[in-house]
Amino acid sequence: MSPYEHGEVFVTDDGAETDLDLGHYERFTDENLNKNCSITMGKIYQEVIERERRGDYLGKTVQVIPHVTNMIKEKIYSFENKDVDIVITEIGGTVGDIEGLSIIEAIRQVGLENAPEDVIYIHVTLLPYICGSNELKSKPTQHSVKELQSFGIKPDILVCRTEIDIPDNLREKIALFCNVRKESVIANKTASCLYEVPLMLEKEGLAQAVCNHLKLEKCTPNNTTWEKMIDKINNLSNEEITIGIVGKYVRLEDSYISIIESLKHAGVENNVRVKVELIDSETITQENVKEQLKKCNGLIVPGGFGNRGIEGKVQTIKYARENKIPFLGICLGMQMAVVEFARDVLNLKNANSEEFDEICKDPVIHIMYDQKDVTKKGGTMRLRKLSLQNKERNTCRKSI
Repeated sequence: MSPYEHGEVFVTDDGAETDLDLGHYERFTDENLNKNCSITMGKIYQEVIERERRGDYLGKTVQVIPHVTNMIKEKIYSFENKDVDIVITEIGGTVGDIEGLSIIEAIRQVGLENAPEDVIYIHVTLLPYICGSNELKSKPTQHSVKELQSFGIKPDILVCRTEIDIPDNLREKIALFCNVRKESVIANKTASCLYEVPLMLEKEGLAQAVCNHLKLEKCTPNNTTWEKMIDKINNLSNEEITIGIVGKYVRLEDSYISIIESLKHAGVENNVRVKVELIDSETITQENVKEQLKKCNGLIVPGGFGNRGIEGKVQTIKYARENKIPFLGICLGMQMAVVEFARDVLNLKNANSEEFDEICKDPVIHIMYDQKDVTKKGGTMRLRKLSLQNKERNTCRKSI
């Protein structure tokens, strides 16, 4: 997936490459997700076609309803009879998008197939703020709910994205025109800190409304630890450090969201304000490296693919090593640290990675072979938790 289109690719413990949203979910819930937690329509269509080719449908005409919708429901129901109490299914996109209609139909059927207290529909919608008239507009929300209802789904709760507090009279209007209770209109106001959002939603009564609908007991929250964390974030010392992230995808901050969030967490833990500077490695040369990096107290060179911007990363690493600046190389960044050391310390001037130069004189980074076919070269990544790979890795070594 292109970092510029999807942001950072989040990899689960079992090796699934997913959208960065799953990384946020793991950070907020403290649960390790897996490949079954990210389902795309591509996967759905592929599996439907494979079943049709195997003859699983007995030669019947394959249609969106019921075959595609049944496959979607199958993915949702796959968590039944497991150590799971609640399945949260997020439907991406916008209500009315043609590519999402089969999913909307599938979750409509889920609501019919289960008891009313076992399924709740939460619709996230937008309340645009018009600064010229200093007011929120509810028409987009009304039209979105109307569109959703036309597909047979009545939202139980509306979570309204807003820049300012929702006036009481506007809540009443939204509740009346969208056919929900007033207490089910939840404000999701833009927060100064992302991690304040759960407490804000708790204050708005979202969890209580969900628990009441699902008839869940013992729903009194204990957010003491979370509240202490927010208090700590809001009262950091005035000491500030600057960490430079030297990468190739800096035009979109989400490309390095996990690294940025990790730096913020580390800063909170150490009572230091962390300022993150995104620096394009393509712009760094031997002549300007000092000028570009002089304000950084520490440097991180993250992962990436291809030889674009590689020499800028090498110059960054050399600058960090010679000036004793704390440095962290991640994936490709670590490989470039090996290349830089080989060139500038071991005097192997032609040192490089086989990824960029297959016939280089001094290859110091070798491409790993495919674990199933040792004649086929693959990437230099390990896409999953290491403990899951031990058996496969040993098998690969024996084959080579």
